Amino acid sequence: MVELEKVKEQIKKFVEECNDKKSLELLDKLATGKMLRSKLILKIAGVNETSIRLCAIVEMIHAASLLHDDVIDEADTRRGKPSVNALYDNKTSIMFGDVLYSKAFTELTNMPQEVAYTISNAVTLLSIGEMLDVDLTKEFNTSYDKYLDMIYKKTASLIEASAKAAAILANKDKDKFALYGKNLGLAFQMIDDILDITQDSQTLGKPALLDFIEGKVTIPYLLLFDRTLQKDKLKSLYKKELSLEESFWIKNEMKATKALEDSINQAKTLGIEAINAVKNENDDSLVQIMKAMIEREF
Repeated sequence: MVELEKVKEQIKKFVEECNDKKSLELLDKLATGKMLRSKLILKIAGVNETSIRLCAIVEMIHAASLLHDDVIDEADTRRGKPSVNALYDNKTSIMFGDVLYSKAFTELTNMPQEVAYTISNAVTLLSIGEMLDVDLTKEFNTSYDKYLDMIYKKTASLIEASAKAAAILANKDKDKFALYGKNLGLAFQMIDDILDITQDSQTLGKPALLDFIEGKVTIPYLLLFDRTLQKDKLKSLYKKELSLEESFWIKNEMKATKALEDSINQAKTLGIEAINAVKNENDDSLVQIMKAMIEREF
């Protein structure tokens, strides 16, 4: 997609303006993902100088949060490539994240005030979401509301804000697009959590069932805990290096209790709500973004 290349060029320009060789070197080491937020902004606001700049700002914020995330999670890979903290060290990763955050906020000051407020407010929520995520790994969480609140703040808030800010730029119905973005973000995170269970480690680029080993009780585990007759066994496997037999037991229980199937259905329901929010906008590409996301390989 040519437009996404323009976004990458804009990010590079922003970092060049910082006048720091090390930052440019580190930018080169960042693994770029699907750029979902940029795709969303460009679909809603069209491709123009302002929307490209907004994409670059949002991608820098997202990249900064991932740099910090990798330090918190002690991850040594990101999207199958060595992470910045693995290539350099934790301090470098955190400080480069701070450079991207602060440069993004500097550039936000050149945006219309409502756009700047929408994005910066989401970054506050995102940071709170990061803290909630860490807190929820301290013990086995059984609260669906806490999980939903955390994934809304940590993942969905910035996607919601991206869609809303793009609608503001394009003079479209900001509330409709905010709802679309919020549901897209929630479904996106739920599906990521489900793929951690359903896909093998080669496809994922990380060990399967890693979330549970790291202390993350995601939606399939929440539903499983509600339904299984062996609650103590499930709790005993929490934060444990799982044997093949134990992994097999978890996956089998998820199938038997329909915890996995119902998790997928919940994500799809959110996706359909998102599609319905913008169905009168005559924008098939937004429907396609959502469909592609909720029909990923389980």
